[in-house]
Amino acid sequence: MHEKRNEEKRMSRLYFYVGPPEILEASQASPPGTIIQTRTELLSWIKPHAYEIAGDGTLTTTFVIDQVGLLRLAPRRSEHVACATGGPVRSAGEMTFSQSGELVEVNNHSTGFCPEPESWTACEAALDRIPIKHPGGFTTPVVFRHCPKCKERNVIKDDWFYCDLCETPLPEQWNFHLNSE
Repeated sequence: MHEKRNEEKRMSRLYFYVGPPEILEASQASPPGTIIQTRTELLSWIKPHAYEIAGDGTLTTTFVIDQVGLLRLAPRRSEHVACATGGPVRSAGEMTFSQSGELVEVNNHSTGFCPEPESWTACEAALDRIPIKHPGGFTTPVVFRHCPKCKERNVIKDDWFYCDLCETPLPEQWNFHLNSE
């Protein structure tokens, strides 16, 4: 019972698409991300994507943790909203794997969903169920804020909480539409 409550807590927030409507519309014709539930499925997914393997032997992918907590992978330049089949996510970003399936880098860089660094808990839960060895947190956490004045999505760097477009001060707390927990 206690484990179930901890799992629910680890996956409490859903992130809804906040990107441009034209990307959402265009993504409806794109294939969804592949659900990965086992290490064998991960290795089988990596194999046909060998043409994307970098010189250092790694493969960077687009990922989402879907609303039920499953890992979905798509080629790197895929839209997160397409990978998520248009639905909300528990986390989103990029994962970089070695050819042997070890997760060597992971971030929450998705300007379509703007997930918080705290969304790592959903990633960790999905990766641990597979199981995939992981770094224990986002290797490059990204902080997003929504400008209350011009409505632009912002990536916060060096604790500079000002809008890149209109220079309006941005809140220190995540401020995209909140949903039920």
